[in-house]
Amino acid sequence: MYKLSLFIVAFIMVTSCGNKKTSEDFSTSSSTDEGNPKTTVDPATYDPNRGLGKFAMVNLGDKLDVAMATEGEKIQSVKCAACHKLTDEKLVGPGWKGVISRHKPEWIMNFITNPDPMIDKDPKLQALLEICLVRMPNQSLSDDDARKVLEYMRKNDGVK
Repeated sequence: MYKLSLFIVAFIMVTSCGNKKTSEDFSTSSSTDEGNPKTTVDPATYDPNRGLGKFAMVNLGDKLDVAMATEGEKIQSVKCAACHKLTDEKLVGPGWKGVISRHKPEWIMNFITNPDPMIDKDPKLQALLEICLVRMPNQSLSDDDARKVLEYMRKNDGVK
């Protein structure tokens, strides 16, 4: 009976380790990722205030959009909370406290939606990578969801 149990456990382990793509693959090759070409930009043209990506201007408004922040909190709890605390304390990645005072909204939106090219080009992100030792994975958030997360970051930083 012991041998049969051992065989079943070994069989399950072997069959569950097939050719599945895991989230551990954080490669930064210039090939395509599921049909979406990766951005390649000349480092000389990198704008540290904007980052890399399609967001050139993000209008936040003076007041917090509470509904958007509430949706952003839900997204954060699923996609971000495993690596980021809402304080200034590092977990896997840096804490979120004060992020909207450290970065422009365009930079945050571009980083959320386009992390790999930004990590490759941004000196501050490269220095942070040396501290955190883990690249931020692309969470494949839509532009709308990324904007909701940004609004939640604003709420976390005290915008009312």
